[in-house]
Amino acid sequence: MAKSIHVDVVSAEALIFSGEAEFVALPGEAGELGIYPQHIPLITRIRPGAVRIKVVGQAEEEFVFVAGGILEVQPNSVTVLADTAIRGADLDEAKAAEAKKAAEEALQNKDAMIDYAQAQGELAHAVAQLAAIARFRQKR
Repeated sequence: MAKSIHVDVVSAEALIFSGEAEFVALPGEAGELGIYPQHIPLITRIRPGAVRIKVVGQAEEEFVFVAGGILEVQPNSVTVLADTAIRGADLDEAKAAEAKKAAEEALQNKDAMIDYAQAQGELAHAVAQLAAIARFRQKR
C-alpha cells in the first residue's frame, strides 16, 4: 500500500501547494473529511475553512485556508480547486476581523439596500477565516 498521496491545492490565482502527503483533512460539504493514500474516488464541494496537509517527512502540517471550492480524490491524488486559497502563514487576522464586523453591520442595518445572501456569505467566510487562524496559531 502506498504511504503517500500527491496533493495539489490550486486557486484561480496560483498553485498554493503541490507535494506528497501522508494525510489531508478539510471541510467537506457534509462535514470534516480525512483523506489517506488509497482513498476511494470522491468529488464533493468544500466549505470555507482549513485544509491541513501532513507532508511526508515534515513534522509540522502545512495549512491552507480555502473559501470553498471543489475536492477531487483519486487513490493516488487529491486535488483541491479552491475559489480562493491563502497559505496559513499569510492569513491576516485584523483584515478578517474587519470583514466580519462589516458583514455583521450590513446585516444589522435594516434600512440599507444590500444583498443579504452576499452579506451572509461574506460573514461566513470571515468567521471561517478567523477560526482557521485560531487553529493555525494553536498548531504553532
